Amino acid sequence: MIIGDPESMPHPVRLIGKCIQAIESWVLRYSIHKKAAGIFIGLCVPAAAFAGTLVLVKLAGALHPVVEAGISAVIIYTCLSTRSLGSAALRILKKLRRGDMTAARKALACIVGRDTAELDQSAIVRATVESVSENTVDGIISPLFYAFLGGAPLAMAYKAVNTLDSMIGYKNEQYLHLGWFSARLDDLANYIPARLTLFVVPVAAVFLRPSRMLKIVTTGLRDGAKSPSPNAGYPEACFAGALGIQLGGECCYEGISSPKPCLGNKERENETEDILRAVCLMWLVSGCSLVFFTGMHILANNL
Repeated sequence: MIIGDPESMPHPVRLIGKCIQAIESWVLRYSIHKKAAGIFIGLCVPAAAFAGTLVLVKLAGALHPVVEAGISAVIIYTCLSTRSLGSAALRILKKLRRGDMTAARKALACIVGRDTAELDQSAIVRATVESVSENTVDGIISPLFYAFLGGAPLAMAYKAVNTLDSMIGYKNEQYLHLGWFSARLDDLANYIPARLTLFVVPVAAVFLRPSRMLKIVTTGLRDGAKSPSPNAGYPEACFAGALGIQLGGECCYEGISSPKPCLGNKERENETEDILRAVCLMWLVSGCSLVFFTGMHILANNL
């Protein structure tokens, strides 16, 4: 919450990214079968992240249990992106409040893959809320889930899977075969955490909009499976239900129209302050997830 992810700070995800780039260059240079290479990358990078983190944690534990706990805490910290996600969304909000649409579109392009050059204010708000809701799973719930299951090593392995998907998990000519395994692995890794939003978001909404709890659950159950992504629809539908707006609709990627199914009921037109509401809800989800998984960890260790 306080430090976030300063660019000057060494970050293991940047190291993972450089490893992925190096392996990708090697595969392309030697014309290795791309589907086979995709499986190799998809298995080796998370395995290396897990093994490297495990060795580091065990070495720290050999010094002292407090050192092990401290190292584990720092590693798990690097797997979370609550502060950076909120800051990116609020930068867009700040520019919209000033009426600087060009700057808002440029800021939005940093966090979404869709074309942003022609988006109006309503579309910018919708895209920002969708990004915040979807990344609440990738950047908060999933890392905490895997930290609960397997500590810092498994949390870092998840982060490697997620980084692979963000770098090569695209259905374009360059990555269709090389990134297919990483994309499917990321879908599998986020399957349970995405559906936990049906529980966590309504609980978090108690502190923000308690009257929306039932609407969040019903919207999530009704619309969560509509998205072509097996996981993105659940958090997006839950956030749409919490805010009382509709997400989804027309989108363009590299000039090609790719409309998304509509999620939630259009109870009103969206407005710029919906970005702030989404960020506040994201922070509450982060806190509730931390309490939930910490409680589960304590309970599991005392059974």
